[in-house]
Amino acid sequence: MSLNPIVDAVTCRIVARSAEGRARYLARLDAAVPGAPYRGALACTNLAHGFAASPLEDKLRIKAIKAPNIGIVTAYNDMLSAHQPYGVYPDIIKDAARAAGATAQVAGGVPAMCDGITQGQDGMDLSLFSRDVIAMSTGIALSHNMFDAGLCLGICDKIVPGLVMGALRFGFLPFIFVPAGPMPTGVSNDQKAKVRQKYAAGEVGKDALLESESQSYHAPGTCTFYGTANSNQMLMEMMGLHLPGAAFVPPGTPLREALTRAATLRVLQITSQGNEFTPIGRMIDERSIVNAIIGLLATGGSTNHTLHLVAMARMAGILIDWSDFEALSKVVPLLARVYPNGPADVNQFQAAGGVAWVIRELLSAGLVHEDVHTVFGKSLAAYAKAPTLDAQGQVVWQDIPALSGDAAVLATAAQPFSADGGLRLLAGNLGRAVIKVSAVKPDHRVIRAPAIVFESQDALLVAAKAGKLERDFIAVLRFQGPRAIGMPELHQLTPTLANLQDKGFRVALVTDGRMSGASGKIPAAIHVTPEALAGGPIARVQDGDMIELDAEAGILRIESRETDFESRSPAIFNGSGQTGMGRELFGVFRHAVSGAEQGATVFGFDE
Repeated sequence: MSLNPIVDAVTCRIVARSAEGRARYLARLDAAVPGAPYRGALACTNLAHGFAASPLEDKLRIKAIKAPNIGIVTAYNDMLSAHQPYGVYPDIIKDAARAAGATAQVAGGVPAMCDGITQGQDGMDLSLFSRDVIAMSTGIALSHNMFDAGLCLGICDKIVPGLVMGALRFGFLPFIFVPAGPMPTGVSNDQKAKVRQKYAAGEVGKDALLESESQSYHAPGTCTFYGTANSNQMLMEMMGLHLPGAAFVPPGTPLREALTRAATLRVLQITSQGNEFTPIGRMIDERSIVNAIIGLLATGGSTNHTLHLVAMARMAGILIDWSDFEALSKVVPLLARVYPNGPADVNQFQAAGGVAWVIRELLSAGLVHEDVHTVFGKSLAAYAKAPTLDAQGQVVWQDIPALSGDAAVLATAAQPFSADGGLRLLAGNLGRAVIKVSAVKPDHRVIRAPAIVFESQDALLVAAKAGKLERDFIAVLRFQGPRAIGMPELHQLTPTLANLQDKGFRVALVTDGRMSGASGKIPAAIHVTPEALAGGPIARVQDGDMIELDAEAGILRIESRETDFESRSPAIFNGSGQTGMGRELFGVFRHAVSGAEQGATVFGFDE
């Protein structure tokens, strides 16, 4: 199947837009390679420090400077369910490397915070900036120049993007990303959402809510809804950074361990000492990034990646923006119904065919680039197969069934759930924003209503509890952007706004903050750029202003005479949310951060 002309055109314009920065990036990679094994460039004292604590067998191999040495960068901690399984991974990796005559060392750890724990709490204001800290931590782990390749152990929202960003700055090395898999299915996502809405409405107490949440999040592994964490895992396959089909294999299973061992052996094969040298900086190119965007759209993935993919691409010298997402969304069909876009969870998604199904359908429709380099070879087609174990317990890949395992969860490209990817760009006199409509019913996608302005989540919730929001309105929640307070997610607003919508009121949200990857049925214009603190028009909105949010036509505007609106004095930010819970540590980040459409990152383009 020939490549879709829109996909081709978007790719070409990204190549042209990125030409200068990409050339600088690749030149830096070439200049950075000192010869392999890289630790051969170390002085004797340096090298002795690098293997001093290693077992004798490993010490002799590292010292001989002949066999590859793998650097493990891990996001392990045992509080977060998604990352708890990583505790045993280093020993598995080291054992597999030794069996192949090589070595592996834990190069360093990166922080891993959980948006599920910090949601609606002060700590959430550190969440987005943790991504750039993770990128820097990855750089520190790899700075010893002891390694010929890397294995990155990470799952959740900011961790994988941060690891990718850090790895791309060491783009002369090959990397494979090694997932841990989802926890078993608990309480259904629909039931969980209903209990949350009942609690927000005062119909059930905290005990009932905590019991429901405990039955939802109940075991080691990733949360099972299709939020940012699981969108990350899908993207790693679309970009060819996982072994094929690795994303959603549960932790603690024979296949999961076998895939981890297989990733170790594979990364040894793609070092500069082998015949398939695949440094990540050259492997990830404009086509890889386009494939990632298309995978996001086809599965109804997290809106957070309108930030993260931009930031990741820039670390490889590639410039993308929301217009690229918008153009691709118009031609990429929605192939998956996974919560919040449907009742199924990722275990049901995996059982129905998973990422392999999605990739096969996209390839068959000419909607993704097949001729990309991956950690598994020179074609994305390998990722349209599923891993299994042979009689000897080794991983092999096989074709997936011709029919979807559940037609309510996975559709064909010929008969999709929706003709487009459900991610829209909004623009107008309030700035630029994105909106995810794949879970928003068509009759809620266009709303014209008066604004009610808030400057904190708590203020909106207080107003709702006081019965002041029992009407049609558009909540304008400002001073939530990266420069103001670090751009927290506002997912705790969803049950309250959903209850108002269910009562028949027409409601929407306009904000320079983020919504969770689990954002759903409420129309939400998010990531409004420029943000209020950067001089964005949202700072001049007043209560009662009539706002039009039209997700079908791509409009976000205030109905006011331009001169009147422009002459208003902007609201003054009171500085709340910048201190306490460690937030004062990130003042330098808030001053340096770019706008949302530029990735909301403290790193400049190709710096």
